[in-house]
Amino acid sequence: MTASPLIVGLDAGGTKLGVRAETLDGSRVADVALPADEWSASPAGGAARWLHARIRHVLPEGATVSALGVGAQGLDTVEHARELRAALGELGYRAAVVNDAELLVPAAGLREGIGVIAGTGSIAVGADASGRTLFAGGWGWVIGDEGGAPAIVRDATIAALRADDDGAPDDGLLAALERAFGVSSAPALARAVNDDPTPENWGPRAVAVFAAADGGSALAVSVIDRAASGLAALIGRLVARGAAGSHIVVGGSVFAHQPRLLAAFSGAVAAAHPGLTVVPLTDAPVAGAVELARRIAV
Repeated sequence: MTASPLIVGLDAGGTKLGVRAETLDGSRVADVALPADEWSASPAGGAARWLHARIRHVLPEGATVSALGVGAQGLDTVEHARELRAALGELGYRAAVVNDAELLVPAAGLREGIGVIAGTGSIAVGADASGRTLFAGGWGWVIGDEGGAPAIVRDATIAALRADDDGAPDDGLLAALERAFGVSSAPALARAVNDDPTPENWGPRAVAVFAAADGGSALAVSVIDRAASGLAALIGRLVARGAAGSHIVVGGSVFAHQPRLLAAFSGAVAAAHPGLTVVPLTDAPVAGAVELARRIAV
């Protein structure tokens, strides 16, 4: 008997690849997360082959894919997404391909709205009334990505070291960062941060900033509030450019695990855009990729 064709969704983020496969009637066949350390959206041909290899690793032998939905970090232009869709087409896939932040709105069961990710990086994505995709942020953690874990650590380190330079007593943030990086002085912290300026080194230490804020550090609270304001500013840019919808769907590891950031972001949005509702994503973003695949399935 020939196996039923499958609907497959992929969410390629900074650290993991979510793969979800369902039959046409909605029965779940696979739902796994694979390491994505080697993921790169460029060049498109290499990215397509990378995704293909992992699809085949997860699906049952002999399975056919009726439609594929892909949300991927690094697809920051419509043209880039189109290139990856064409490359996947050459491998035999009928695919819908978008930036990973564009998965949030369909994953929440909505047809329109703005998706915001705060995780390894940060970005906001919406669409205007004509369906044209609109991006804000996503510049990379070195120069931006407010609300992303590495950027929060970057800004917290700067704040703590400046306070130390000013001779101010540590309010808990400096000590928290020193513990997180395994050092015992401000100069050693600066070296630990600068000697390995990568998301892998910085990002996991963001939990120390939130712990310091919970412990009463005013500096840590200010860093988090600035991150939330930066994320809210992305919404303002999209709204000014005509982004449609009344919901903002938020996802990503920092939003998911740090309620302090979510609360600060929600407050900033409510103050600036009282007509918009913040919706935390309750399913994995890969659900949005499955939904996009279903929309093109035949």
